[in-house]
Amino acid sequence: MSMTYCVALPFVEDEDALAAGQAQECPTAPSAIRRAEVMARDPKHVGALAFQRSGDPSLGSFGDATVLKSFGIVPDRLEEF
Repeated sequence: MSMTYCVALPFVEDEDALAAGQAQECPTAPSAIRRAEVMARDPKHVGALAFQRSGDPSLGSFGDATVLKSFGIVPDRLEEF
């Protein structure tokens, strides 16, 4: 059974490189966008993004993530995180 996960993911600067912070799963795409915007405003974060990913958790098979919206400084390639 395929499911879609919506996630807000903050980023911090770690020794001149971006590092992912604590991701938060959200119930909907709009809520993930709102949560990412709030995360990006936190002074300890340099940016955040909201993304969604679909797949079958029972098989461990997921498609590529789709970025819904980004705020501030985020990586060019989400696959690295």
